[in-house]
Amino acid sequence: MSSPSATMAVWSSAWLSGAAAADDVLDALQDWAELHEVVAADESLAATLELPVRGEPGGAPAALLAALRRAGVDGGRLVMPVPGDVRGLGGPSAFATEALRAGEAVVLDNLGVVPERLGRAVDTGIVRWIVFEVGQLPPAANVPLGEAEHELTGAMRVAAGMLIELGVAKQRAGVREELQARIAERTKASWPAGMPQRALRVLQRAAEVSAILELAMEDEPGGALSASAALKRAEALRPLFHAVRTARCAAVADAVRTLSDHAGRL
Repeated sequence: MSSPSATMAVWSSAWLSGAAAADDVLDALQDWAELHEVVAADESLAATLELPVRGEPGGAPAALLAALRRAGVDGGRLVMPVPGDVRGLGGPSAFATEALRAGEAVVLDNLGVVPERLGRAVDTGIVRWIVFEVGQLPPAANVPLGEAEHELTGAMRVAAGMLIELGVAKQRAGVREELQARIAERTKASWPAGMPQRALRVLQRAAEVSAILELAMEDEPGGALSASAALKRAEALRPLFHAVRTARCAAVADAVRTLSDHAGRL
């Protein structure tokens, strides 16, 4: 899979442009959790969007789609901030804080939506979508999809080599089968019928690289890895995580643009 926010950005944009039905959006969100709820971050925004305020029982995702339509939103973009790289969030704000905590968010014109996972497991828990008013955020960095794909292809080779260098295969029995299972799980996702194939390929490859990196980061047999070795490993893998985030954002931007252009020609 990609991320809940990538799913929301692509599918809500497809719905807003007339390229998908509301039921299709709601079905796609279930790849992440059986239940989703939506709340506004403050009372003023809750009244404007006709959504429950944070702290009250959440509303249905369909209410968010209706609110986006009433607000005149025409499309979304994915942001994936991490400490040291908070591009796309603007200055300090409640939205920026929550997006950084989650590591992802959707910007829909002057609204920011952050997923919050509730429950111990994503597939059996609840995803709560918190809506913030964000005003005019700086434009997203325009990374061409081809450039992002090229960087990601290189990252995949490096990540695979890193598993060998770290000795993960030797230290962890059945690692190949485990990795294949993780990749299969993370590349399983629903996308709109008009999803551009190159964007889809990049999202799938990003999921594969992410699975490899996740395996490399968590493998510490017996807790024997020293603090300095763990730090070196994290530093070595950081550019690869950056390539994954860049590729996902570029692929989502390309998909949103393509779906909107296609709907405009109908």
